[in-house]
Amino acid sequence: MTAATEGNVRVGTTAFRRINVALFCAGFVTFVTLYDVQPLLPLFAEEFKISPAMASLPLSCSTIALALGMLIAGTVSETLGRRQVMTVALFLTSLLAMATFFSHSFASLLAVRLLQGLVLAGVPSVAMAYLGEEMDAQAIGHAMGLYISGNAVGGMSGRIGSALLCSYVPWHSEIALVGLFSLLLSILFLKCLPPSTNFHHRPFKLRYLFTSLYQHLHDPGLLCLYGLAFLSMGGFISLYNYIGFRLLAAPYNLSHYQVSLIFLVYLLGSFSSGVVGSLIHRFGRPLMIRTALATMLAGTLITLVGSLPLIVAGVGVFTCGFFSAHAIASSWVGRRALTAKAQASSLYLFAYYLGSSISGTAGGLFWQHYGWNGVAVMITLLLVTAFGVATLLLRMPLVE
Repeated sequence: MTAATEGNVRVGTTAFRRINVALFCAGFVTFVTLYDVQPLLPLFAEEFKISPAMASLPLSCSTIALALGMLIAGTVSETLGRRQVMTVALFLTSLLAMATFFSHSFASLLAVRLLQGLVLAGVPSVAMAYLGEEMDAQAIGHAMGLYISGNAVGGMSGRIGSALLCSYVPWHSEIALVGLFSLLLSILFLKCLPPSTNFHHRPFKLRYLFTSLYQHLHDPGLLCLYGLAFLSMGGFISLYNYIGFRLLAAPYNLSHYQVSLIFLVYLLGSFSSGVVGSLIHRFGRPLMIRTALATMLAGTLITLVGSLPLIVAGVGVFTCGFFSAHAIASSWVGRRALTAKAQASSLYLFAYYLGSSISGTAGGLFWQHYGWNGVAVMITLLLVTAFGVATLLLRMPLVE
């Protein structure tokens, strides 16, 4: 398998900088609106008198809707245009977040979150396809890392900001404020992102959607990358969903805001995803994907120690490993797929968010029955399986 045709935007050019600013904003808005409910899960469990597994549903229903929506988002973007689809998605998710102000029941919250997941499907895979078309071989690793940095900073800001604002306003008002800020960033995205230059319009054909998905699902290399997305994201979301429950309980007894400060380690994730592009060029993808998974496993084991500083350190190590693995695997998909790149990215992110939805809720069952040790065992099993999948991938010819 040879490399697909590359874009012409190079590192250091004005277009490179504008694209990075725009897609950093896109990543920020996507993740701040998707994950601003995560630190509120213990609050939902308390306010609505539900179990931790049920309290995870406002996040899980968004991610499953996002996963399903991305199966067609790539094909829609090939008809309407990458820039147009991303713009509509960012504005709609911002407005839906603002509409949460009128949500005062668990059912209405789930309904809004479901819709947000559907509209957010128009950003991640389309952004990856845009970068794959516009950036040259050297620039794409840097740009993908910076885009994922926007994801990391948005996720961190949403989590910490939610907990902080909820100290002063009700949770539905807090989410609405996040939506207002996201709307401003969406306007900046629209002003900065250049129109596509290598995009080729394709009329919408349902048959093309299924044939392109079928083609990618018969590439063993892409299947391995999708498996890595499912497993690594499943472990990541499980750790962050339930670490808050652990730290709120004895012997730590931290406040909601104190627990949210653990999300500051997202800065480490942002840094690691930003530099991993350079490390790929130096050491190669095979070594880097193994290193990233090993780092996640080491972080998981460190969290088993009872010391609070070591728990935070373990979460930080885990986060660096996860964002590195995601940056490596997601850019690998763009290099591996010869045609229908948006559909290839959609399948990658479908697996990514499917892992989030399934493991994110399943982790609640492990927490209820076995506490943090049970959650850590589940994450470890996911990562050991991911090592096996990576080994299969690296045995295949022409995986670069």
